Amino acid sequence: MKAGSLVLATTVGMLCGSRVSSLAPSRPPIVTLVRVPHDGIQPEVAVDARGVLHLLYFAGEPHAGNLFYVRSTDFGATFSNPVRVNSESGSAIATGTIRGGQLAVGRDGTVHVAWNGSDTATPRGILNPAMGRPGAPFLYTRSNADFTAFEPQRSLTRRSYGVDGGGSIAADGRGSVYAAWHALAAGGANGEDHRLVWMTSSQDEGTTFTEEEPVWNEATGVCSCCALRLLVAPSKTLYLLYRSATATTHRDIYVLESRDRGRSFRGSLVQPWTIAACPMSSMSVASSGSRVLGAWETAGQVYFGEIDADAARIPRPIAAPGDAGTRKHPRLATNSKGDVLFVWTEGTAWARGGSLAWRLFDPLGKPTVIQGTNPGVPMWSFAAPIARPDGSFVVLY
Repeated sequence: MKAGSLVLATTVGMLCGSRVSSLAPSRPPIVTLVRVPHDGIQPEVAVDARGVLHLLYFAGEPHAGNLFYVRSTDFGATFSNPVRVNSESGSAIATGTIRGGQLAVGRDGTVHVAWNGSDTATPRGILNPAMGRPGAPFLYTRSNADFTAFEPQRSLTRRSYGVDGGGSIAADGRGSVYAAWHALAAGGANGEDHRLVWMTSSQDEGTTFTEEEPVWNEATGVCSCCALRLLVAPSKTLYLLYRSATATTHRDIYVLESRDRGRSFRGSLVQPWTIAACPMSSMSVASSGSRVLGAWETAGQVYFGEIDADAARIPRPIAAPGDAGTRKHPRLATNSKGDVLFVWTEGTAWARGGSLAWRLFDPLGKPTVIQGTNPGVPMWSFAAPIARPDGSFVVLY
């Protein structure tokens, strides 16, 4: 194991031996912590069908830095040399934690990356009438065949402006790529309660993209400085989690679902939250087999739940054990046995790092005795868990 990695299989409190054996499996999954290479932050990770781990991370000045890509064939014990993703130096942003790069792996392992452009990034977005100049773009690029370079970055925004919060990208491995973000409609009304979730798609592995379209006709608004998350399940169904801004104070979580490659979505309210401020939150969606799970934050507590695909809803939110407080940036990973590793940060805030926390849940959603914490989450960062074929987990932070 490389320097800086830590292997843990922690349990609750000072339990006696008989109780531990009755609650824990005979061979509990091991949780391995791995620091992002080169002191990077904001890890985004995916594992392809061949077992190759693809990692995207941010480095540099938070307001104008760079995204880097590395690969690992041993689940984080070693990494390839980093490749800069953004073609224009300083065109990525980490400030606020939720505007950084997103990663998806497509056909033949092609790596697709999307991110919110910095204030100096080009090409710019379309004209922002409130500012009187072009706004920040939502940028996209993809890797070459041998993963040694990325194409020149391009903007995906054509009829939406005021890009904020964090967008997302997903790929189905069959040539379809989807990118989603939230922004205002050109020529439309201003304000958070008029923001829309937009999506564009490609059916040729990112060579061309359609003009973006609003994904839903419900007037929920979108929390301007919160990230959304998009996923393509093995069934080809698209899932999307986002936070609303209805009447500017209803910062509720919604789940959306599309079974026709994004042409139409249906959705439902997952969890309400009335707050007259932007919580700057992020969320996660993960799948394993036929199961799809989402995770989010509400009022300082983090939750996850399985998505009911028959009704586009999450009927049973599960809170992380313990008191709510400063819990943020929940992430999920599920293994082939159905175990769920739930990971989040504690104590992080604007320009302040914190601690990593995790808890393992069984396939029925019950917390097991496997849990832990670890200090050292850098400012503007979070964690990214993945499952190994043997059922163990790796958490990059």
